[in-house]
Amino acid sequence: MNNIPERVSRCFANVFPDLREEEIQRASTTSLATWDSLAHVTLLSAIAEEFALPFELEDFEELVSYPLIVDHLENKARHA
Repeated sequence: MNNIPERVSRCFANVFPDLREEEIQRASTTSLATWDSLAHVTLLSAIAEEFALPFELEDFEELVSYPLIVDHLENKARHA
């Protein structure tokens, strides 16, 4: 799972095409009005497809920002 931040950024850019790169890196459900429940499912589905790994139900509740998603994926890569 190399280039995790870059790959996550691409997924964000596909779901939130109006965001600049620096906005993506700070994005969270509280900072983006467009990050609603549908966008959240779409984003995590795109990331699951990009990394070929499923998310657990609790992941949907916890992964609510770009940094949290990147950290989660980096932890998975370290423990794989």
